Amino acid sequence: MRILPKIRIIDLALYLEESGTLIIGDVHLGFEESMNKMGVLIPRFQFKDTLSRLEKIFNDLGKEPDAVVINGDLKHEFGEISDQEWREILKFIDFLLIHSKKIIIVKGNHDVILYPVARKKNIEIHETHFINNICISHGHTIPKNLDFEKSEIIIIGDEHPAVTLKEGGRAELYKCFLKGEWKGKKIIVMPSFNQVTVGKDILKEQFLSPFIQRNAVYGYEIYIVGSDRVYDFGKVKNLRNVSIT
Repeated sequence: MRILPKIRIIDLALYLEESGTLIIGDVHLGFEESMNKMGVLIPRFQFKDTLSRLEKIFNDLGKEPDAVVINGDLKHEFGEISDQEWREILKFIDFLLIHSKKIIIVKGNHDVILYPVARKKNIEIHETHFINNICISHGHTIPKNLDFEKSEIIIIGDEHPAVTLKEGGRAELYKCFLKGEWKGKKIIVMPSFNQVTVGKDILKEQFLSPFIQRNAVYGYEIYIVGSDRVYDFGKVKNLRNVSIT
């Protein structure tokens, strides 16, 4: 599914056809250990499921991307690097390097002290990443650089967008992409790649990113990621109690 010319949605990722760049974001490795410390006991399946989902994306793509961009929040903990994060991030980078020539990390608000891990693998961390007319930014702050100013398309994460679809007495939350406009630029909001949680319902919860205002979102287009494919549901304001089964 193309969300914009030469930009494809592949499951929870975006693929920039001109540059051969695959983008994912909000992986939040270490999420389970963080929950365990808070007394919430959940099994540790996230890392295995993350690699499995990426394997499927690489297979669907049909070729190795020239680069993989991680658009913020590769790790989950704010103020430390947990043992789980150390182990899994290093393995995650090794996995990506098998499938791609280059890895770029865009800094998210959870990545404050990601540098020691990235340095072990000689991976650079950037505030934004600019490709042609596209600026990739995590979305928790508005960048202040020339590349951002001259960009025509912005790709952000951070919000973990999802939407609840209802059928009869059944309701289910689905990850989704959003496409709209921000100050004359096209904007795409990506869902999280976190395999433990779905995200937050865009019709019910408050937005944190300075890029997104509640009234504007109703005019955005929504693309829902189902178990079999991506569904174009038109404008957010037109959503009704519908099913994608």
